[in-house]
Amino acid sequence: MIQIQDIKKAFGEKAVLKGVSSTFQKGQTNLIIGGSGTGKSVLMKTMIGLIKPDSGRVLYDGREFYESGAEVQQAIRREMGVLFQGGALFDSQTVEQNVRFPLDMLTNQPMDEKQDRVAACLKRVGLEGTGNRMPSEISGGMKKRVGIARAIVMNPMYLFCDEPNSGLDPLTAVKIDALIQEITEEYDITTVIITHDMNSVMEIGQNIVFLYQGDKLWEGGNEDIVRSTVPELREFLFANKLLREMEP
Repeated sequence: MIQIQDIKKAFGEKAVLKGVSSTFQKGQTNLIIGGSGTGKSVLMKTMIGLIKPDSGRVLYDGREFYESGAEVQQAIRREMGVLFQGGALFDSQTVEQNVRFPLDMLTNQPMDEKQDRVAACLKRVGLEGTGNRMPSEISGGMKKRVGIARAIVMNPMYLFCDEPNSGLDPLTAVKIDALIQEITEEYDITTVIITHDMNSVMEIGQNIVFLYQGDKLWEGGNEDIVRSTVPELREFLFANKLLREMEP
């Protein structure tokens, strides 16, 4: 479980986050949605330690991240897996090397153990036997799967996904959504996803946080979101052609 409490962040005179609070439960796909410039990426970066908030607290199963010492922060970071937008693979490394990278950097495991773990993760995401291929030799959807394999190779307790469906065709995007949800439930991970994809919202949005101009204006599940009476949320949702027919 991850708790964020009254997170505020400004850059100069521009307040990007104005006191955002939420609780992200383990075993659930927690989505952060909102238009461009609403603070989604900044919020995620404060959660994973890339940007320190001006005030507020981030707790990982009761452990306060920013008020803890370096040893606790490092322990929490080791429990995180991150799927970056676009996959962020190293072009000069093979698929196996890309997935193994966190193990090489953060553990002292013998090479045979690391290779076994990489093989297991690639099999879990449906890429068994692709370890010797280069990123340039695989499709966009396969790159996202490699990114997911790398994100889970350390057996994380917390999984962060930044726009996992960006650049994918609709069918591949559905498959990536399903894979993320399966892994979340199978390993009982706390998963937080930034997305603009309304299909993702409706299919896997077990808990959804809607940000607008740095404020949290709504939070709830995908079964309730289309019945929301928040004007800004309704405008955001029903601007999407797919959802217009669902408007009550």
